[in-house]
Amino acid sequence: MKTKPQKTDPETTDKLPDFESSLAELEALVAKLEQGDVPLEEALKTFERGVVLTRQCQTALRTAQQKVEVLLTRNGDESIESFADSDDADDAGR
Repeated sequence: MKTKPQKTDPETTDKLPDFESSLAELEALVAKLEQGDVPLEEALKTFERGVVLTRQCQTALRTAQQKVEVLLTRNGDESIESFADSDDADDAGR
């Protein structure tokens, strides 16, 4: 009995939403909670969803960082420095 090879649909194989859509949803949830007029039960559900989205974003960022590190290592540039924005640099000098 022959079996047909299954087609893989990229949308169904990637069960996690992309970083940008997770971040946009997280920002919307934060704005909703900051209004302060959300009933307690809904606020808890919104908060729980926010935690899930935060973890998804952190995972996506870690994955991206690992890919960058691999690419840098392949190119022979093994020195990876932490990124510090101008606010952090200003605070460090005070």
